[in-house]
Amino acid sequence: MDFKQKLLKFLYPLIMRLSKSTEGKGKIISNEKRIEPIISFYDLVLTQNNGQKVNFGQFKNKKVLLVNTASNCGYTGQYAELQQMHEKFPTKLAIIGFPANDFKEQEKGDDDEIAQFCQTNFGVSFPLSKKSHVLKVDGQHPVYQWLTQSDQNGWNDHEPDWNFSKYLVDENGVLTHYFGSAVSPLGEEIGKELLRG
Repeated sequence: MDFKQKLLKFLYPLIMRLSKSTEGKGKIISNEKRIEPIISFYDLVLTQNNGQKVNFGQFKNKKVLLVNTASNCGYTGQYAELQQMHEKFPTKLAIIGFPANDFKEQEKGDDDEIAQFCQTNFGVSFPLSKKSHVLKVDGQHPVYQWLTQSDQNGWNDHEPDWNFSKYLVDENGVLTHYFGSAVSPLGEEIGKELLRG
Protein backbone atom coordinates (compact mmCIF):
# COMPACT_ATOMS: atom_id res chain seq x y z
CA MET A 1 0.00 0.00 0.00
CA ASP A 2 1.55 3.31 -1.04
CA PHE A 3 1.25 6.58 0.92
CA LYS A 4 -1.85 7.74 -0.96
CA GLN A 5 -3.60 4.42 -0.38
CA LYS A 6 -2.72 4.50 3.34
CA LEU A 7 -4.03 8.05 3.61
CA LEU A 8 -7.27 7.15 1.83
CA LYS A 9 -7.72 4.13 4.12
CA PHE A 10 -7.21 6.36 7.18
CA LEU A 11 -9.64 8.99 5.86
CA TYR A 12 -12.28 6.48 4.75
CA PRO A 13 -14.67 6.96 7.72
CA LEU A 14 -14.60 10.75 7.20
CA ILE A 15 -15.07 10.38 3.44
CA MET A 16 -18.15 8.21 4.07
CA ARG A 17 -19.68 10.74 6.47
CA LEU A 18 -19.06 13.71 4.21
CA SER A 19 -20.10 12.12 0.93
CA LYS A 20 -23.44 10.60 1.94
CA SER A 21 -25.31 13.66 0.72
CA THR A 22 -23.09 14.26 -2.31
CA GLU A 23 -25.00 14.16 -5.59
CA GLY A 24 -25.23 10.56 -6.72
CA LYS A 25 -22.89 9.04 -4.12
CA GLY A 26 -25.66 8.23 -1.64
CA LYS A 27 -28.25 7.38 -4.28
CA ILE A 28 -30.54 4.39 -3.86
CA ILE A 29 -32.75 3.17 -6.70
CA SER A 30 -35.11 0.27 -6.14
CA ASN A 31 -37.21 -2.04 -8.26
CA GLU A 32 -40.40 -1.36 -6.30
CA LYS A 33 -42.55 -3.48 -8.64
CA ARG A 34 -40.06 -6.35 -8.67
CA ILE A 35 -39.94 -6.31 -12.47
CA GLU A 36 -38.41 -9.52 -13.78
CA PRO A 37 -35.45 -9.49 -16.17
CA ILE A 38 -35.86 -10.00 -19.90
CA ILE A 39 -32.56 -11.87 -20.16
CA SER A 40 -31.88 -14.28 -17.29
CA PHE A 41 -29.22 -13.23 -14.79
CA TYR A 42 -28.28 -16.89 -14.58
CA ASP A 43 -27.17 -16.97 -18.21
CA LEU A 44 -24.29 -14.60 -17.42
CA VAL A 45 -20.67 -15.73 -17.18
CA LEU A 46 -17.56 -13.87 -16.09
CA THR A 47 -13.85 -14.58 -16.10
CA GLN A 48 -12.17 -14.04 -12.75
CA ASN A 49 -8.82 -12.31 -12.54
CA ASN A 50 -7.22 -15.75 -12.06
CA GLY A 51 -8.68 -16.91 -15.39
CA GLN A 52 -11.38 -19.17 -13.93
CA LYS A 53 -14.90 -18.90 -15.32
CA VAL A 54 -17.88 -18.22 -13.07
CA ASN A 55 -21.30 -19.33 -14.36
CA PHE A 56 -23.99 -17.27 -12.67
CA GLY A 57 -26.32 -20.27 -12.56
CA GLN A 58 -24.46 -21.26 -9.39
CA PHE A 59 -25.98 -18.23 -7.62
CA LYS A 60 -29.59 -19.46 -7.76
CA ASN A 61 -31.23 -19.12 -4.33
CA LYS A 62 -28.60 -16.58 -3.19
CA LYS A 63 -28.54 -12.81 -3.20
CA VAL A 64 -25.68 -11.36 -5.27
CA LEU A 65 -23.98 -8.00 -4.67
CA LEU A 66 -21.99 -6.72 -7.67
CA VAL A 67 -19.56 -3.87 -7.00
CA ASN A 68 -17.26 -1.89 -9.30
CA THR A 69 -13.99 -1.42 -7.43
CA ALA A 70 -10.73 0.54 -7.55
CA SER A 71 -7.53 0.51 -5.50
CA ASN A 72 -6.88 4.27 -5.32
CA CYS A 73 -10.29 5.65 -4.35
CA GLY A 74 -11.61 7.27 -1.19
CA TYR A 75 -14.07 4.36 -0.99
CA THR A 76 -11.42 1.62 -1.29
CA GLY A 77 -11.91 0.92 2.44
CA GLN A 78 -15.16 -0.75 1.44
CA TYR A 79 -13.13 -3.80 0.43
CA ALA A 80 -12.86 -4.56 4.18
CA GLU A 81 -16.62 -4.16 4.65
CA LEU A 82 -17.39 -6.33 1.63
CA GLN A 83 -15.08 -9.03 3.00
CA GLN A 84 -16.90 -8.86 6.36
CA MET A 85 -20.21 -9.38 4.53
CA HIS A 86 -18.72 -12.26 2.56
CA GLU A 87 -17.72 -13.95 5.82
CA LYS A 88 -20.98 -13.15 7.64
CA PHE A 89 -23.38 -14.45 4.97
CA PRO A 90 -21.48 -17.26 3.19
CA THR A 91 -24.59 -19.25 2.27
CA LYS A 92 -27.03 -16.36 1.64
CA LEU A 93 -24.90 -13.86 -0.30
CA ALA A 94 -22.36 -13.87 -3.11
CA ILE A 95 -20.19 -10.79 -3.64
CA ILE A 96 -18.33 -10.11 -6.88
CA GLY A 97 -15.89 -7.23 -7.39
CA PHE A 98 -15.35 -5.69 -10.81
CA PRO A 99 -12.08 -3.72 -10.85
CA ALA A 100 -12.35 -0.87 -13.33
CA ASN A 101 -10.37 2.22 -14.26
CA ASP A 102 -13.41 4.18 -15.43
CA PHE A 103 -13.21 7.00 -12.88
CA LYS A 104 -10.19 9.35 -12.85
CA GLU A 105 -7.52 6.67 -13.31
CA GLN A 106 -8.10 5.12 -9.87
CA GLU A 107 -7.35 1.54 -10.91
CA LYS A 108 -4.09 1.47 -12.86
CA GLY A 109 -2.91 -1.97 -11.80
CA ASP A 110 -3.15 -5.18 -13.82
CA ASP A 111 -5.15 -8.20 -12.64
CA ASP A 112 -2.28 -9.72 -10.64
CA GLU A 113 -1.45 -6.42 -8.92
CA ILE A 114 -5.11 -5.81 -8.06
CA ALA A 115 -5.54 -9.33 -6.62
CA GLN A 116 -2.39 -8.97 -4.51
CA PHE A 117 -3.43 -5.51 -3.27
CA CYS A 118 -6.89 -6.74 -2.26
CA GLN A 119 -5.63 -9.90 -0.56
CA THR A 120 -2.69 -8.29 1.26
CA ASN A 121 -4.46 -5.16 2.51
CA PHE A 122 -8.06 -6.29 2.98
CA GLY A 123 -7.97 -10.12 3.06
CA VAL A 124 -10.35 -10.27 0.09
CA SER A 125 -11.43 -13.82 -0.69
CA PHE A 126 -14.60 -13.12 -2.71
CA PRO A 127 -14.29 -13.35 -6.52
CA LEU A 128 -12.85 -10.48 -8.55
CA SER A 129 -13.50 -10.17 -12.26
CA LYS A 130 -10.77 -9.44 -14.74
CA LYS A 131 -10.28 -5.68 -14.98
CA SER A 132 -12.89 -4.26 -17.34
CA HIS A 133 -15.19 -1.33 -18.10
CA VAL A 134 -18.38 -0.88 -16.09
CA LEU A 135 -19.61 2.29 -17.82
CA LYS A 136 -21.57 2.32 -21.09
CA VAL A 137 -18.53 2.49 -23.37
CA ASP A 138 -17.04 0.18 -25.99
CA GLY A 139 -15.94 -2.94 -24.17
CA GLN A 140 -18.39 -2.61 -21.27
CA HIS A 141 -18.37 -5.86 -19.29
CA PRO A 142 -21.34 -8.06 -20.30
CA VAL A 143 -22.46 -8.29 -16.65
CA TYR A 144 -22.59 -4.48 -16.51
CA GLN A 145 -24.46 -4.41 -19.81
CA TRP A 146 -27.08 -6.54 -18.06
CA LEU A 147 -27.07 -4.35 -14.92
CA THR A 148 -27.38 -1.04 -16.81
CA GLN A 149 -29.74 -1.83 -19.68
CA SER A 150 -33.46 -2.16 -19.01
CA ASP A 151 -33.89 -4.26 -22.16
CA GLN A 152 -31.84 -6.91 -20.33
CA ASN A 153 -32.56 -6.48 -16.59
CA GLY A 154 -36.18 -5.34 -17.06
CA TRP A 155 -36.13 -1.87 -15.53
CA ASN A 156 -32.78 -0.19 -14.76
CA ASP A 157 -30.64 1.95 -17.10
CA HIS A 158 -28.55 3.61 -14.37
CA GLU A 159 -24.80 3.07 -14.69
CA PRO A 160 -22.38 3.45 -11.74
CA ASP A 161 -21.96 7.04 -10.53
CA TRP A 162 -18.49 6.27 -9.12
CA ASN A 163 -16.29 3.46 -7.81
CA PHE A 164 -17.92 1.13 -5.27
CA SER A 165 -21.43 1.51 -6.62
CA LYS A 166 -23.43 -1.60 -5.80
CA TYR A 167 -26.15 -3.61 -7.55
CA LEU A 168 -28.18 -6.18 -5.62
CA VAL A 169 -29.81 -9.17 -7.30
CA ASP A 170 -32.21 -11.33 -5.30
CA GLU A 171 -32.45 -15.12 -4.92
CA ASN A 172 -34.56 -15.36 -8.08
CA GLY A 173 -32.20 -13.43 -10.35
CA VAL A 174 -34.17 -10.14 -10.17
CA LEU A 175 -32.20 -6.88 -9.99
CA THR A 176 -33.71 -5.19 -6.93
CA HIS A 177 -31.46 -2.22 -6.08
CA TYR A 178 -28.73 0.20 -7.03
CA PHE A 179 -26.75 1.69 -4.12
CA GLY A 180 -24.33 4.58 -4.62
CA SER A 181 -20.73 4.62 -3.41
CA ALA A 182 -21.51 6.35 -0.11
CA VAL A 183 -23.94 3.62 0.93
CA SER A 184 -21.88 1.37 3.20
CA PRO A 185 -22.00 -2.37 2.50
CA LEU A 186 -22.53 -2.78 6.26
CA GLY A 187 -25.15 -0.04 6.53
CA GLU A 188 -28.82 -0.54 7.33
CA GLU A 189 -29.94 0.19 3.76
CA ILE A 190 -28.25 -2.91 2.38
CA GLY A 191 -28.56 -4.89 5.59
CA LYS A 192 -32.36 -4.82 5.63
CA GLU A 193 -32.43 -6.06 2.03
CA LEU A 194 -30.14 -8.97 2.90
CA LEU A 195 -32.49 -10.00 5.70
CA ARG A 196 -35.56 -9.78 3.48
CA GLY A 197 -36.88 -13.02 2.04
